[in-house]
Amino acid sequence: MTTNDRTVASFAVHIPDVELEAEPLDPEQIVSGDPVVTGKVLWESADGKQLRGIWQITPGVVTDTEANELFVVVSGRATVQVEGGETLEIGPGDAAVLREGDRTTWTVHETLRKAYHITLP
Repeated sequence: MTTNDRTVASFAVHIPDVELEAEPLDPEQIVSGDPVVTGKVLWESADGKQLRGIWQITPGVVTDTEANELFVVVSGRATVQVEGGETLEIGPGDAAVLREGDRTTWTVHETLRKAYHITLP
């Protein structure tokens, strides 16, 4: 279920049961391990600048450059080091905000699944 139609009725999903699709990592992002990323966009604004969905990563260490994102961890645990900033210890029930352009290193200890809202410039 992906929709970009604002007139679609409200909906609910049970996050642990949503089937996710492969989102291959760029090999240059992988620092260690063999992490696998999957996800599913549940809603996208008509202009493509807002996304809401679910994302998952298996254990390993990866780097990323972030979008403007609010997310809530549903399961799993990770340490997210923001270059020149905070180290975030995240797990089930935690909400986090990442800023557009943040360069991060994710050390995923247990397969992590999150629900997110991204706002693109």
